[in-house]
Amino acid sequence: MPVAWPLAGELMTARPVTLPHDAPISRALGLMRSRGIHEIPILQGRRILGMITFETIARRSSRSSGTKVGHLLVVPPLVTPATTLPQVAADLLGTGLRAAPVVGRRGELQGVISRTDLVRALPTLAGMGHVRVDQIGRSASVFVREADTVRHLLGHIRLLEEQALPVVDKRGRLVGAVSLEDLGSVLWRPTVGGKLDVPTPGSALDVEVQSLMRAPAVTIAAGADALEAARVMAREKVSSLIVIDGGRPTRIVAQADLLTLVVGALAPPRARSGVEDVYVEVTGLRGSSDPALLADIDHLVAGSLKRIAHHVRPILLSLHLSPHATHRTSDLTVEARLHTDAGIFYASHTGWNLMAGISGLMDELTTQVGRSQSARRTKGRRRARSVDDDESVDAELEAKIRTATADDE
Repeated sequence: MPVAWPLAGELMTARPVTLPHDAPISRALGLMRSRGIHEIPILQGRRILGMITFETIARRSSRSSGTKVGHLLVVPPLVTPATTLPQVAADLLGTGLRAAPVVGRRGELQGVISRTDLVRALPTLAGMGHVRVDQIGRSASVFVREADTVRHLLGHIRLLEEQALPVVDKRGRLVGAVSLEDLGSVLWRPTVGGKLDVPTPGSALDVEVQSLMRAPAVTIAAGADALEAARVMAREKVSSLIVIDGGRPTRIVAQADLLTLVVGALAPPRARSGVEDVYVEVTGLRGSSDPALLADIDHLVAGSLKRIAHHVRPILLSLHLSPHATHRTSDLTVEARLHTDAGIFYASHTGWNLMAGISGLMDELTTQVGRSQSARRTKGRRRARSVDDDESVDAELEAKIRTATADDE
């Protein structure tokens, strides 16, 4: 039975917080902090110009707090009240935004819909299936220590935009979690006081993580399913959970990971050899990366997806890059998750050569898909052979019964 997807008009927050284009970013940050939001629509009169996001401001921490929000705008996807949940999820994941404005026929602002709104709706949907959080979460290979400073956190700004990072003590035990919101609470404070203010020594960049982290961290067991993760996120009002296995943090599941489970519903029926509509998500690339790198990744992935499409229909491919937190090596871990009409496949690779790692990952996924389909075909042949054997046994038994009946007569 197909899922009856809710619409943006049913899930959105009506009468959202807005700002004029000439408002300072300090005002935007104040509203984000007090309202617990990440994006604010920016208007010129009644016309939407774009959105100001928490992440955009975080990347420009050196700017004056008096900078106008109109200078930092991002263009959001077009969402109408009739847009379905999977389409909104695809739009938010594709643009990297946590929320988008919902507009009417004349372009008027009717509300804002966020990842939180979508995740909150997931447990109410039938037919979502049961996928474990340790299957869709990302490796918790990057963590911070209690004594690390805000300056250290800025080196992980790309990761913080997607998820909270685990905080561990000297023994490696989980003691809390730190998010982008926590970073913002100390990064944008008045630096110039009045005549009676006592000068504060040091810098906000020297503040230790243990003074701003959330403790205890919000966690979930490795065996829990994705819908339970959605319930915990909604209840605790967080955007990511730390997956615990044997008392240790192993993976992190974020709102984006849950939303990838519904994006596949958008895939239209098509020939198995077609891969033009496969949704590909690449996260973890630094903002300063060479644009040619992403083009090379896309070219490499496209070739592998064509080979995979000979066996199954690929729907969504997620690649996550996690640089190792050490100065001694340039190694990084690449994790891949491939959603197909025959199930979900996983692979990971660690090494210094990114392109070789992704190539190996795609080869591994291709091999897994081939083995899976071969096993299915073998199982199907065995089942068919078993049915034929049963039918022949039944035919022989029936013949014997008829012979015995004839002899009795």
